[in-house]
Amino acid sequence: MFSALLAVALVAGAAGCTKRDEAMGPVQKAGQAVDNAGDKVARDVQEKLDRAKQAGQQVADSAEETRNRIEQATADASKGLNKATEEVGKKVERAGEKIQEATKK
Repeated sequence: MFSALLAVALVAGAAGCTKRDEAMGPVQKAGQAVDNAGDKVARDVQEKLDRAKQAGQQVADSAEETRNRIEQATADASKGLNKATEEVGKKVERAGEKIQEATKK
């Protein structure tokens, strides 16, 4: 009989320990809440960093495109200026020829 009572007591004690170990106490619940909050903050911060990085890349891409357009516009303007200078030179040359012809007469 003593062994039967001892066996029942051991089983009940073991069941009681397991139940208490599985249940979280207030400190563990508070710790888990802090951990969960920290994880959420970390995810939110990472998400915002990713967005900022993406926005920065878009700005860099836009700046590069603008730089390329400015270079092309400058090259086009330079070609236009060279052509205009050439045309002015031709007109001055024709005017000089006309002046020389007029003085020969």
